[in-house]
Amino acid sequence: MEKINGNITKNTVEYGEFKNYDGQIVTITGYVHRIREMTGFSFIIIRTTRDTVQCVYSPDFSDYRFDERITEESCVKVTGKVVSSKDAKGNDRYEIQIHDIVILSLPAEGLPIVINKKQLDNIQLNTVLDLRPVSMRNPKERAIFKLQEGIARGFREFLMSQGFTEIRSPKINYAGAEGGTNVFKLDYFGKQVYLAQSPQLYKQAMVGVFERVFEIAPVFRAEHHDTSRHLNEYTSMDFEMGFIESFEDIMNMETGALKYIMNLLKTEYKNEVDLLHADIPEINEIPVIKFMDAKELLMKKFKYQPTDMKDFDPEEEQLLGKYAKKELNSDFLFVTHYPSKKRPFYTMDDPNDPEYTLSFDLLFRGLEITSGGQRVHDYNEQVAKMIKCGMNPEEFETYLMLHKYGAPPHGGLGIGLERLTMHLLGFKNVREATMFPRDINRVTP
Repeated sequence: MEKINGNITKNTVEYGEFKNYDGQIVTITGYVHRIREMTGFSFIIIRTTRDTVQCVYSPDFSDYRFDERITEESCVKVTGKVVSSKDAKGNDRYEIQIHDIVILSLPAEGLPIVINKKQLDNIQLNTVLDLRPVSMRNPKERAIFKLQEGIARGFREFLMSQGFTEIRSPKINYAGAEGGTNVFKLDYFGKQVYLAQSPQLYKQAMVGVFERVFEIAPVFRAEHHDTSRHLNEYTSMDFEMGFIESFEDIMNMETGALKYIMNLLKTEYKNEVDLLHADIPEINEIPVIKFMDAKELLMKKFKYQPTDMKDFDPEEEQLLGKYAKKELNSDFLFVTHYPSKKRPFYTMDDPNDPEYTLSFDLLFRGLEITSGGQRVHDYNEQVAKMIKCGMNPEEFETYLMLHKYGAPPHGGLGIGLERLTMHLLGFKNVREATMFPRDINRVTP
């Protein structure tokens, strides 16, 4: 009887390892990205997991004779000799002189769009999204989501280095965390339940268990928005931390996480950063401004007359972003002390001015990517605030266990992964930074 021992044998080589195999025979696997026939030889470009590798076919290299069945998007195993040279800038580059090609599979038909150029030229976004399993094969499209992996990875690695525990909260809930009407209702075996708007209630509960927790998971908002910045399902990177001195502890933790993320992208995701021409920000410190001071700044400096004194509209966020960059040399700006009427029931009011809260948003280049703040931790205070907000505390009995049986001062935040990716790459539509978008018009593919 055969047994599986978990020892993984690697029989192929990645492009990044070619420098160790110069002049040697190697094997790679991937898709035939492009075939360019020249006089007496051909270039066969192979798309591997993270790179495109130039392979050269010529009868002079070996006895292998090219199989005419091979077309673009064929899956193949290529064996050949690694040969080095210099590019125009003097950098090392490598190609493979083909000795053999083994066909692993052949496409049933040609692609509906051209993907073997640097980017998807002149293709409507809806077409790109309709053909997502194919369009993401384009190296530049693929790089978007590899970079996004780096953002989530950096968030996870940094928080774990700070003593956080990763949790998994349910996405089918008895009540919405934020309240309001923007929740998806489900028939759950005859009961009405909701898709999670956020992991808020559960990550607060877990502060009483692990003290510091985080989650990277989908959340759902039943908002009838059809804008370039809204989705009905997106990925939220959340954390919650206990025994804080003030809500500035949360802002400091996010600043540290963002520093770590950006450094990780510049080092271990340099190929994707270069391919996408990503403008990765330098973060030393992030300036902070209070909500009402920001409103006054908008009115005085930009002569902008706000229509809503409880929140910012997109144009106000953009103006604040320009101010932060020009006057403070920062791509980021924390705005604190939002009005109590605009923040959820679990947000702690400022004891010095209860009309405002110990909360904040983080703007990145003029777009809000984070909401966070300190939470109410006293049981009686939380119940009183629920009643003030027109809520029935009895419906949140399990949530209030944290408060009833002792909760430390705590707080946290949520970062929209797709929004952060979108703005990092200078996209105009958040769907470009979403692998399979879900909005009011799209539930496929």
